[in-house]
Amino acid sequence: MTSTHRPEPVRVWDLFVRVFHWSLVTCILLNYFVVDDGEDLHQWLGYAAAALVVSRIVWGFVGTRYARFSDFFPTYRRIRDHLSRLRCGQADGHVGHNPLGALMMLALMALVLSLGLTGFLQTTDAFWGDELMQETHEWLGSALIASAGLHAVAAIVMGRLERVNLVRAMVTGVKVMR
Repeated sequence: MTSTHRPEPVRVWDLFVRVFHWSLVTCILLNYFVVDDGEDLHQWLGYAAAALVVSRIVWGFVGTRYARFSDFFPTYRRIRDHLSRLRCGQADGHVGHNPLGALMMLALMALVLSLGLTGFLQTTDAFWGDELMQETHEWLGSALIASAGLHAVAAIVMGRLERVNLVRAMVTGVKVMR
């Protein structure tokens, strides 16, 4: 008699995390690809993105289980073990973020906050028209888009490796663990 393993749905990402994620994606894509630099809308979208990240940081300490940094903080050991399992072709099966995903998430949030800071500084007397600040802001924007692209590709690849639709999970909040 053969037993069939049924996929196990697990509620992973709460409504706050999902609204944060897709709102941040929207702010970033609009600011980089649609809205012209220097427009009021560009500034407000940047401030909204920074506020979203600050809110997510707070939620990382007080939120639901899989939203908390303590659940997925990418320590050296967690990253090393995760990479070791990947090299051996073993899926980790992390319910929440895997260590590399967590590292990317923290890097993306740092980039957004850095963009918010450099954008704001350009509105001050000290840095108004400062070429280095403008170039830094532009470089950070390009780094954010490149990192976000890598994040999206990695989510698709890891989803295939682990046989979990991670994009759907970020929409519905439910991961179907196989």
